[in-house]
Amino acid sequence: MDDVIIIGGSFAGLAAALQLGRARRKVTVLDTGLQRNRFASRSHGVLGHDHKRPLEILAEARQQLARYPTIRLFNTRADSVSGAIDDFSVLTSGGESLRARRLILSYGVVDQMPAVPGFAESWGTSVIPCPYCDGFEVAGQHWGLVWSGTQSMNQVRLFHDWTDNLTVLADGHDITPEIRADLTARQVPLVDGRIIGVARHGSHGATIKLDTGPDVAVDILFAHPRTKPSASLHDSLGLATVNTPTGIALKTDERRETSMPGIYAAGDLANPGIPSVTTATWQGAMAGIFAQQSMLV
Repeated sequence: MDDVIIIGGSFAGLAAALQLGRARRKVTVLDTGLQRNRFASRSHGVLGHDHKRPLEILAEARQQLARYPTIRLFNTRADSVSGAIDDFSVLTSGGESLRARRLILSYGVVDQMPAVPGFAESWGTSVIPCPYCDGFEVAGQHWGLVWSGTQSMNQVRLFHDWTDNLTVLADGHDITPEIRADLTARQVPLVDGRIIGVARHGSHGATIKLDTGPDVAVDILFAHPRTKPSASLHDSLGLATVNTPTGIALKTDERRETSMPGIYAAGDLANPGIPSVTTATWQGAMAGIFAQQSMLV
């Protein structure tokens, strides 16, 4: 029996494994290799790894984990989870049954791309979600923002630190007169109409096609599609969740423990705030440490 099985081997999962391996705990990491930021060419704002490719950082992390004899990394999917604290069972897609005293869920989320031609193909290059991740590289250029709700007004204010040239695309949303007046006061154009296509050009640029009016060309397009967990294990376990503006996240306490004793969660799956490699790594490390401490006698 393992001490901990970690389901999801991206930044959060590997950070948890590192802490547990250094505590000489027996750990198995199950990973499908489909981390959320695989579409990004570079990771930015990661201390010591700024501007590195995400896959390069993860590959280096896995090589470093090989130092620890109690850590096993498996390229497989967890199909089901059952049991309770001190005796969890995980069935993998390969039919193997594993047991552990604790679980850490770090299988992340997937972005739900709208049915707009060119949108998914441009994701991570011409269409991006995070100014902290990529804003510096396109600072001072013409940014577009796809309106996704009242929280988008926070993005308008935030983007001012990177650019004074911003266009908001309503994308069919009913924008209130108060918000329209606020945008006008900020000298931020608002373009009505629904987006029906995105054409990528150059390394970042995009032309947005609308169902009414002319096309809009921008140097980079920011969008925040809804997300959903990349697996449904939390549903089968009945774990508590919280609603966020873009989807749901697992509810955890200050020790990263979920509503079921012995199950911890980290990374985008349990982060209702700003997702990032740094946040995922920190949460994963804490989940690993607190899972280890929960097994002390």
